[in-house]
Amino acid sequence: MTASRAENYLQLQEKRSRASRQQILDAAVQCLVENGYAGASTLRIQELAGISRGRLLHHFPSRDELLVGAVQHLASTRVAELREEVGATIVAADDDPARIDEAVGAMWTNFHQPFFWASIELWVAARHNEALRDALRPSEHHLQRAIYETLEVMFGSVWAARPRYRQMADILLSSMRGVSLAYGFDPRTPSRDPHLAQWRDMARVLLGE
Repeated sequence: MTASRAENYLQLQEKRSRASRQQILDAAVQCLVENGYAGASTLRIQELAGISRGRLLHHFPSRDELLVGAVQHLASTRVAELREEVGATIVAADDDPARIDEAVGAMWTNFHQPFFWASIELWVAARHNEALRDALRPSEHHLQRAIYETLEVMFGSVWAARPRYRQMADILLSSMRGVSLAYGFDPRTPSRDPHLAQWRDMARVLLGE
């Protein structure tokens, strides 16, 4: 085999490996959302991904490592997408109070994405699973940093520089997380949730609009 053919072969193998890894991660998130932590078995994930047992174990030797990796990958991807979407979803200028309302609305939308419900499944399971807690903790810390960085982009430099901005962001994240949990047993239309107007009022007050 020539050097060029060998290089092409390695590139093809790497491409296939990335593709199979993505299939596994997508299947794991689907399992968590549809079946919960207890129902997200490696056999079910393997079946949904349409791959061999050996290939799954090659990428993820343990179930918890796979589930944590899947949720964090999806969440990180969504955070990156959200940052790129700011220009399309948030049109108000940095110093325009309307930007606060737009940013709060964009935040709320993300609490109804698949990665949120998959994360909830892991958080609840980690309460009684020390190994899962240990696997989850560092990736969650990394993700939280990325979320706060993205929020600063969403709110813009003017509002993010206000003294009580971090307090506002903390309250919004905690409150939205809590309210969204009720949607698990009481589905509604998120854009009509009465909390949305309250969050926007609170954000304007704390930012001194």
